[in-house]
Amino acid sequence: MDHDMSVYLTSTPTINFDDRTVMEYASAVSGTSADPVEQAVNLFYAVRDDIRYDPYSVDLSPEGLSASATLKKGRGWCVAKAILLAACCRAVKIPARLGFADVRNHLSTERLLKSLKTDVFFWHGYTSIYLSGNWIKATPAFNIALCERFGIKPLNFDGENDAIIHPYDLQGKKHMEYLNYRGEFPDVPINEIMETFFREYPGALSWSKSDFEEEREQDMKKRRKAKG
Repeated sequence: MDHDMSVYLTSTPTINFDDRTVMEYASAVSGTSADPVEQAVNLFYAVRDDIRYDPYSVDLSPEGLSASATLKKGRGWCVAKAILLAACCRAVKIPARLGFADVRNHLSTERLLKSLKTDVFFWHGYTSIYLSGNWIKATPAFNIALCERFGIKPLNFDGENDAIIHPYDLQGKKHMEYLNYRGEFPDVPINEIMETFFREYPGALSWSKSDFEEEREQDMKKRRKAKG
């Protein structure tokens, strides 16, 4: 392994796998195999499904973004869940870093889009995991319960191929478009994310909290009613 890989195995204020709860969680869900690929796959599914996706839980402080905070809350937005997965990987000695992209999300909610004033989600987060000599993208954002409830194709991960969000849902409607990859980082580029968010989402970070799944449910009911 390259000596520079040590930066991808280090605990930080956000990727804080040295926190006891994170360490214990990673140990419990990584499985009994010594194979890093199997461990990473187990960690992916645990973070994907144990932590509920919540785009209203954005907190750009180091404490709010920390893996331990997300684990305690049991919910998080894409960046927070990517951080938790990276922390769990590092906890079991698998190098991991954070990747970011700008995406167009076609399956948001009416309220969220009005708050953002755009359907472009800047700095969408995923985890990049070093396995078998390659960096593999893994996106643990959408939990299985959310996918099943709203007809979203769940994202699977085999530890060999990139797992990025599907472009279409189960009905063939557009789901997610990747517009721009921003790169991969050993830690969260908080200042850069904040600069973009304050510029692109004026006032959105002071929004009142809401239940994303309930919003989606209400939007779908409105569409069904409008169709007669």
